[in-house]
Amino acid sequence: MYILKRGIKKDPVRRWALPDRIFFGYGACHILAGVYLKHEPLAGFHAERIIPDDGFAGGHMFVTDGVIAFDYHGYCLRERLLAHHRKGWSTHSPGWSSTIEPVDFDALDTVELNARKMLGPDQYLHDARPRALVFIARRNHAAEAARVLQAATQFS
Repeated sequence: MYILKRGIKKDPVRRWALPDRIFFGYGACHILAGVYLKHEPLAGFHAERIIPDDGFAGGHMFVTDGVIAFDYHGYCLRERLLAHHRKGWSTHSPGWSSTIEPVDFDALDTVELNARKMLGPDQYLHDARPRALVFIARRNHAAEAARVLQAATQFS
């Protein structure tokens, strides 16, 4: 698990300068999810949110078809993503717990995001949508998703 240095999320220049995986993994995951859904590299996906219980940090948004998931790590089994997230935050914050909810709002709508204490795509140093699209375009989505499913069936 990566923990940002104090002040980076509040400094637009330093935040924008983060490598893509850290940028989309620690504060802009909702932009990545929203762009994924808008451009749909694989059909049948929807967004879900990990919402930490009161007093805890560690919220996250990802897309899933219910079996596999995609976020800043790439593709993996949904349950593996949830276990990895839970383990990382539980190690950092004993007693950490959360709920998982389907996203019922537009993950690229600034007003909707601000109402949930998230930045809109145009509220970063630059518009984060093109950066997310480039990040998504670097992948062979069908091959990566198939590899995850094949690995899962080999070990079951």
